Amino acid sequence: YEGKLTKALAEPVEALLDSASEDTWPAIRKLLQRETTAAVSGLESAISTFELDEATEKELLLRLENHGRSVVESKAREEAARILIRMKDRFSTLFSRDADSMPRVWTGKEDIKAITKTARSASMKLLSTMAAIRLEEDGDNIDTTLSLALVDAARPGTTDRSIQSLDPLASSSWERVPEERTLISPVQCKSLWRQFKAETEYTVTQAIAAQEANKRNNNWLPPPWALAAMAVLGFNEFMTLLRNPFYLAVMFVVFLVGKAMWVQLDIANEFRNGFLPALLSLSTKFVPTIMNILKRLADEGAAPAAPERQRETE
Repeated sequence: YEGKLTKALAEPVEALLDSASEDTWPAIRKLLQRETTAAVSGLESAISTFELDEATEKELLLRLENHGRSVVESKAREEAARILIRMKDRFSTLFSRDADSMPRVWTGKEDIKAITKTARSASMKLLSTMAAIRLEEDGDNIDTTLSLALVDAARPGTTDRSIQSLDPLASSSWERVPEERTLISPVQCKSLWRQFKAETEYTVTQAIAAQEANKRNNNWLPPPWALAAMAVLGFNEFMTLLRNPFYLAVMFVVFLVGKAMWVQLDIANEFRNGFLPALLSLSTKFVPTIMNILKRLADEGAAPAAPERQRETE
């Protein structure tokens, strides 16, 4: 019956601790009570045929109940030992994937600051869940203390306050939590959080760099100050163009040819692969594209003359 109780508790408790929410420990208490009650009931029926004295029977049943608690506590200590790995996994999952569990593409529209705060808050919730064993319904303030000290903005204190009031994590024990039920002390939580932020900072930096690179690739216009400078310095040339229609016609033809070259060469897509690869690719396609455009213009110019020659032949 101890083996059956271990099998019924170990994996479900591990899954509940991995999810880490406000309902984790209430769900574990409910699971422990249900499985222990079923195991004790089965053992009580099984030993009733052995005609044991009442003291021995109570001792066996109490031993089975304590075994269930020890299974939960042992599994909680195992999970607390690898809490840093769990926190980084949760941060990576929430930061790198969207609500549909699809990989994020940093296009420049995402709020990286808000995404980072959400992912870190979820990791902090996991740390709060694993900080102590809560098989009794005694309330504690671990979650609030960690939120104020780690996630929320730090508020400076006055010099006459004690270290404890300035830093709620400057302690080796939690308030209203016995030492035997403590898995991660406040000081250890602070050290783990500092290491967690240092090891996840690179992921955030890479996302910011990818977002900035995407913005630069998609922004082909010069900065506003350059547009203003061109408007001021090129005013005389602009007036010259307006006074001479020939210049306007030449510019219109150049615009049409340039637009055709832009579409045929797909310049915007080429430069997304990098500056040097784009230049190499465009250099190989430039001459064939020019020849293709001239051929199309020649074909369109010769098309109206063909029906005229046919009528003359008839």
